[in-house]
Amino acid sequence: MGTLRKSWLLPLAMSVVVIAGCNGNNAGNGNAASSGTPAAGSTATASASATLSESDAAFAKGKYDPPIEISTVIMPKKYTQGDTKDNNVHDRWMLEQFGIKYNDTWYPAGGDQYKQKLQLALTSGEKLPDFVMVPTDPVLTNQLIDSNQFMPIDELFDKYANKIWKDHTAEHPELWYPFTKDGKKWNLPILEYTDNDDTLLWLREDWMEKLNLKAPATIAELENVMDKFKNENPDGLAPKDVYPLAISLKNNTNTWMGGLDWLFGAYGTIEEQWNKDANGNLEYGSINSGAKQALAKLKEWMDKGYINPDSALWDEGKSAEIWTKGNAGVLPGANWVPDWPAPDLLKNVKGAKYKAYPVPAGPDGLIGTKWQNSGVNSSFMINKDAKHPEAIFIYYNYLLDNLANPSTGSKFEYGFAQGYDWDVVDGQPTSNKDKIKDFNNEFPFITGPARIPDLYMKSLVKLAEGNAPATPYEKQLAEFRKPENWYAAKVVMSQLNVRKQNYFTGAATPTMIEKWNLLRQSELETFNKIIYGKLTVDAFDQFVSSWKSNGGEQITKEVNEWFQSVSK
Repeated sequence: MGTLRKSWLLPLAMSVVVIAGCNGNNAGNGNAASSGTPAAGSTATASASATLSESDAAFAKGKYDPPIEISTVIMPKKYTQGDTKDNNVHDRWMLEQFGIKYNDTWYPAGGDQYKQKLQLALTSGEKLPDFVMVPTDPVLTNQLIDSNQFMPIDELFDKYANKIWKDHTAEHPELWYPFTKDGKKWNLPILEYTDNDDTLLWLREDWMEKLNLKAPATIAELENVMDKFKNENPDGLAPKDVYPLAISLKNNTNTWMGGLDWLFGAYGTIEEQWNKDANGNLEYGSINSGAKQALAKLKEWMDKGYINPDSALWDEGKSAEIWTKGNAGVLPGANWVPDWPAPDLLKNVKGAKYKAYPVPAGPDGLIGTKWQNSGVNSSFMINKDAKHPEAIFIYYNYLLDNLANPSTGSKFEYGFAQGYDWDVVDGQPTSNKDKIKDFNNEFPFITGPARIPDLYMKSLVKLAEGNAPATPYEKQLAEFRKPENWYAAKVVMSQLNVRKQNYFTGAATPTMIEKWNLLRQSELETFNKIIYGKLTVDAFDQFVSSWKSNGGEQITKEVNEWFQSVSK
């Protein structure tokens, strides 16, 4: 469901996917001045190879002359305008702009096929491409590191990465944790928008208005709202037909739709993830004492009919249906709910309105939500035999500097390529896919579309505050994002200090491999039985004790050993 979830970033018809970045830097130099390029006058060591010197010269110019060949991984998209896999708008541009062309590149049909191909290549000892895209998979990442086919990227990143890239990694050093082993960094992080999946509460605003209710700042005030929604329903629904809180209890409760991280956060923990304790060590949030209080509250809400008894059968998508059908008034979700599933609510319930609200505080003033996005989508590893390891920096630096946030009047103001993701229709430039005859915004960029991590949410907040869109990127957002989305982003950004990061992003530890499935099954069953009244709330204490003795204590030790190894 993650792919579906991320797709809601970009019904910004074409260009926002591609447009995501120019800051006015010279498009031809790869922002060499800010990219850690050796200063004029610096000299290479006597042992530096001629190839390296040539690479540095090419990096400074932003182009290879004569052209070079690289091998990598490309997920082919649909081709239009007569383009093919071997001759398309992206590859022609790449050769002209950078002097780079492909040789022996992999073209897997999809993500599953690609992972299988990687595994087989590792097993058989097949030579891997110069630049290998690595999906978010800690086990696969470690297998690739251990294959001895790749080079550490510490010095390359320091030397070649541009300011956007470096600034984000400096602000979020935790993004390196999954890519760190033996004191070295092995993967180049490909940037993604941050804060896009943070939890907030989507309330039926027409019900709030008709009942004259104020924004619920605390759990107690939210309970009052839910009680009014159920027992004094403005649409005239009988109490038995209203279950105010739409949640999923089937697989995970710390999730992207219908989640409960905000409720556990109101009692000082975030369940199903590894949080920092007061001493800076990692603890599993589901065994924190605050989880017991959250479970007691959920049991109370189930008894009062605020939660549908079928919630234990519902996954994330199903949990939203009770809200879109008009039988719930509170849906925990992200800022992109106006794109999905809110349109179904408006279609199903005449006169329905909805609005984003901040997550409420618990009885001791605690507030918390999950935050598991350090602004990384995937990563790349560089083959130790690559002749031009700097080539991917030349390419990606340019995307970040020129396509991620293009300036007015720039080459990429309206999109990547006229006639593909934008065109002139009736005398006006447009990226509206319904108006472009052969619309195609799915160019096979090597790294995927360039995104400056904090740009998306900051731009939405600017619109929410009533500022006119000034840049091409902001104009795209204003056209293709709904005002409810703008306001939701402002709510998210007002609560940045309440988020708790999941700090364990490594591969499963030895004891996890052996014991984790049983521990998670025990957790899910115990928590649901408490919520449904089949066990008393005090059963939580026995669960914690058993969790620790049945492998949890050893797992905690191993998780902290990993954390110390990657964060020191």
